[in-house]
Amino acid sequence: MPELPEVETVRTGLARSWIGKRIDGVELRREGLRFPFPEGLEERLTGRVIKQIRRRAKYLLIDMDNGDILLSHLGMSGKWILDSSDSEGKHDHVVIYLDDGSMSVYNDPRRFGVLDIFRGESHKLLDHLGPEPLEDDFTCDWLLENLKKKKRNIKALLLDQSFLSGLGNIYVDESLWASNIHPNSISCFIPKRKVIQLHNNIRIILSESIRQLGTTFINFTFLNGQSGNYSNELKIFGNQGKPCEKCLNKVKKIKVAGRGTHVCNKCQKKFKS
Repeated sequence: MPELPEVETVRTGLARSWIGKRIDGVELRREGLRFPFPEGLEERLTGRVIKQIRRRAKYLLIDMDNGDILLSHLGMSGKWILDSSDSEGKHDHVVIYLDDGSMSVYNDPRRFGVLDIFRGESHKLLDHLGPEPLEDDFTCDWLLENLKKKKRNIKALLLDQSFLSGLGNIYVDESLWASNIHPNSISCFIPKRKVIQLHNNIRIILSESIRQLGTTFINFTFLNGQSGNYSNELKIFGNQGKPCEKCLNKVKKIKVAGRGTHVCNKCQKKFKS
């Protein structure tokens, strides 16, 4: 599933292509994706001008000129194909026709994506989300205070979107390795110096991944078949069996919080009491 850097890469691509254009038509080729499409979606979008495209956690928010907001989540395998000349693919589920004669296609083989429309800033998929890790309210003091309030496995906590939004398996593993924190550490026992490192590394790693257009993994691409370059920078994720870059100890893959997790047992310390 795409994480914050991949969704931010899609947002900037959509913004370049869509902002200021009018939607002349919408074609829905099935009843829904992960959830059914809202009733009247085509009519609500047709004739509207796209004013702005934002990101909240892993969600894209597309603002229309009448106050409606189109919410898009890519799920496990979704992607937007911009300026497409063909919309007859087996997994092409939504087609948006724009006033410049172009069309954009939403393609999603596994159909875990979401497309919804709403008004205001409240939506059931957004209301529970925690702070954005690259925004000003995600401070080191905030992280110190909130880790101390919890007695939870640190990896599970960082994956919890109600605690901190946008992180997933890749960037949690990378951030914990960079901070020398074992993913099975308990949040309230992690010392202050390590929390400071963790805060800094989360922001550094996410920012660098955005600069490199995110991470492409397995056969997943996220915008017009675009591949991110950050795959080449991964230090621990996907490196099981290889030597750790810090200590040459063999990287292990274990299960933490039900997720495949990459760890160096030599240089990542487990803080439990």
